[in-house]
Amino acid sequence: MSLRRRLLLGILLPVVVFIALNGYSLYTRALAAANTAYDRTLLASAKVIGEQLDVSGYDEKAKLRATVPYSALEAFEADNRSRMVYRVSHLNGELVSGYGELPFWHGTLPQRGPYAALVDFYDDTYAGAEVRVAVLLQPVASSVGRGMAVVQVAETLELRRTLARQILLDTLLRQAGLVIVIAVVVVIVVQRTTRPVRQLSAELQARPEGDLTPISTAGAPRELVPLLDATNDVMTRLAMLLENQKRFVRDTSHQLRTPLAVLKVQVQSALRGDVGPQQALAEINDTVERATVLANQMLSLAKVEQLRQLAEPHQADLAEAVRAMALELSPLIAEKELDFEIETMPAVVDAHEWMLRELSRNLLHNAIKHTPPGGSLSVRVQADRNSVALTVADSGPGIPAELQSRLFQPFSPGDPRTGSGLGLAICNEIVRTLGGTLTPENRSEHGRVLGLDATVRLPLAQNHA
Repeated sequence: MSLRRRLLLGILLPVVVFIALNGYSLYTRALAAANTAYDRTLLASAKVIGEQLDVSGYDEKAKLRATVPYSALEAFEADNRSRMVYRVSHLNGELVSGYGELPFWHGTLPQRGPYAALVDFYDDTYAGAEVRVAVLLQPVASSVGRGMAVVQVAETLELRRTLARQILLDTLLRQAGLVIVIAVVVVIVVQRTTRPVRQLSAELQARPEGDLTPISTAGAPRELVPLLDATNDVMTRLAMLLENQKRFVRDTSHQLRTPLAVLKVQVQSALRGDVGPQQALAEINDTVERATVLANQMLSLAKVEQLRQLAEPHQADLAEAVRAMALELSPLIAEKELDFEIETMPAVVDAHEWMLRELSRNLLHNAIKHTPPGGSLSVRVQADRNSVALTVADSGPGIPAELQSRLFQPFSPGDPRTGSGLGLAICNEIVRTLGGTLTPENRSEHGRVLGLDATVRLPLAQNHA
């Protein structure tokens, strides 16, 4: 169901129900008012008849006499669609005058009637037709007697029903007109209100493929601004993701082209017999190893960006990740006979465990690679109230001055023969994603570089700070 249809149903349906209930209420009230008016006519007729009664004798022995011509009731008949009949009786039901076919009244007077008279109104039948009856207990007195008469005046319901139908028809016509007016107004208002949504839909459909520029919120209704902001945020992230994918494909094709070309030349040289089999296999193995390291590092760089886009809540202990990577790289440490020292303390940060392990792996691997055989290498994890610091200190040559400006740029190695230039770039991306800082500084004494201190500072997890 469309938004417009929901709005129309949500507005018109309660209005129609309310108008229907209101119409029924108006009809019943109008019908009650019509009955009250016509009942007053019946009461007037009954009083006219009562005023023309005579009596002789007292109380139970009273004899009533009535000389009421039917023409006396014609003045109270509204038109020829209704007919009035009457009956005058004693209290015991004995007929005095009028129409004997009209059933005698056996009801009771209301305690609080609408008129200052002993009168009751009720519905009955006369000659097979439904009638409205007014009964009046009329005291009758004369010089020769005193008694009580029961005067009944009945009227057929044709005129009342005709009037009730006319009232109902007029009410329904007015209510139908009101519903039509409300429906037209609601349709116009809903059409104008949903116009920005339709314009936004048309604008998005008209965009060229791949266009992820933010949607302008100028002039947008206040209710649509949060939706537009959320959509712009999603498109911004999608644009970043697509750009990273394009960059990854571009860099991968560029960086892997060189080792593949070198590998092809080495294989062709081995096939021609230019070099010996052992030397050829060693060169091929070295090229494949470098290409493998490069591919793994590029995949790691892409995974960092993927985890940044997911932004799922994770927590991990940096000290555990550092110790795990030190254990994993221990054969390289032993191979170079390094004086290795590690000191850690628990430090939980808001990060994916893979990020911390990859960060530790690259920092340690770079430090091991640049530390001369027999040199010293130390790793420390220290935490305070709000942050944790990971320091990897080697005894290598440090960072050359010409490399300082492009230290964290991908594919900017200090020595192209020994590295791809992605290690520190991966570390920098991880640290930046986690809201921390990475500071590599040369450690020197008396103007001589003694090594490199790579310090990573990350904020502690909130519930562990």
